[in-house]
Amino acid sequence: MAALLPGTLDLLVLKAVSLGALHGYGVLLRIQQITGGVLNIEQGALYPALYRLEAQGFLKTEWGVSENNRRAKYYSLTAAGRKRLREEEAEWTSVSSAITLALSARPAEI
Repeated sequence: MAALLPGTLDLLVLKAVSLGALHGYGVLLRIQQITGGVLNIEQGALYPALYRLEAQGFLKTEWGVSENNRRAKYYSLTAAGRKRLREEEAEWTSVSSAITLALSARPAEI
């Protein structure tokens, strides 16, 4: 299982929630699903991220009933959250492209 890079948890949470409203544990499962099982987020890291993103106005919450018939807080994106996701996706794409380019460099090309 790969380690999560610093600063990427918020991006993954926003992306997971952008695919549909989810309760906290559902966010964990969605991140595992969309990363092909490569990334496993610990609950101890996830819940502070959810609370932080909610406090920043990127997530809104509603109480509902989970698939286990339990009361659960469901998270969805706000308009500010959608904007933040677009910004973070663009930044990630730029940085990851630059790193890929750097890693493909060969001595003869320098």
